[in-house]
Amino acid sequence: MQALCLGPDGLRLRNDYPRPSPQPEEALIRVLKAGICATDLELVKGYAGFRGVLGHEFVGVVEEAAEQEMIGRRVVGTINLGCRRCPICIGSGPEHCPRRTVLGIVGRDGVFAEYLTLPVANLLEVPAAIPDEAAVFTEPLAAALRIREQLTISPSSRVAVVGPGRLGLLIAQVLALAATHLTLLGRRPESLELPARLGIATALVDDFPDERFDLVVEATGNEAGLAESLRLVRPLGTLVLKSTFQGTARVDLTKLVVGEITVVGSRCGPFAPALRLLAEAAVEVVAMIDGEYLLAEGLRAMEHAARPGVRKILLVAGS
Repeated sequence: MQALCLGPDGLRLRNDYPRPSPQPEEALIRVLKAGICATDLELVKGYAGFRGVLGHEFVGVVEEAAEQEMIGRRVVGTINLGCRRCPICIGSGPEHCPRRTVLGIVGRDGVFAEYLTLPVANLLEVPAAIPDEAAVFTEPLAAALRIREQLTISPSSRVAVVGPGRLGLLIAQVLALAATHLTLLGRRPESLELPARLGIATALVDDFPDERFDLVVEATGNEAGLAESLRLVRPLGTLVLKSTFQGTARVDLTKLVVGEITVVGSRCGPFAPALRLLAEAAVEVVAMIDGEYLLAEGLRAMEHAARPGVRKILLVAGS
């Protein structure tokens, strides 16, 4: 099958990659569409040392499964696979299992291919009301919703999302459902045009003085954005970190200590509520799509996705 693979010699398209075979509790899924995210771009730079098929955002159709009722269903899938035996898996789920694999990120081939396998337990059926180009946003939208699971946000809280890119725009839409005073911050006026059209309050990050916000979500994917986010959070406020990127960031630990800042790491989130939001059209995702490429054009698609200001690029498996 065709697959976009990351190896010691870099990223390349293969036409001879072995099609996966599902294990007894798994399904074989034919990929319809897949989304390129910032983590995929960081993996190419060396983040996490991954080797194999990239990609973890997808919508597809089940072609093989022991559960016959699953065959033919359109699905998305959660990306963490734990051992299902340790106390962490049993008590909290697979997201922090010490032996977990993560689709297209840690120890398991991803979705930039014609087919993938996942346990049936990881799959959720996509409601008919959600088109493929929206369903592919389920995973990043779930990641945005994770913040709502972790924090209670008062309607009076002053909230800032720093970074109006792929994930930041989803986070801003999700948090705006709970927070009255939310501002999406960027470094360039043109990066704020789409959020403004969607009705989100926007501003340049330099427009605000230090310690202006009760809650700041960092979603830039770079060290400069982290520094700005820390600058903007008030004493006794909360800083949420959503970015994963190659390299080591420097952090002003003195402000964290003296300001008694609460730091929250936030990663994967719940798929079922994300699908409900998409079915209700409560968030806008299709407007974020800046291009669509066939899988055979995957290298060009990755180059496009890496350009400054580009949000979502989709890959379409097959011809």
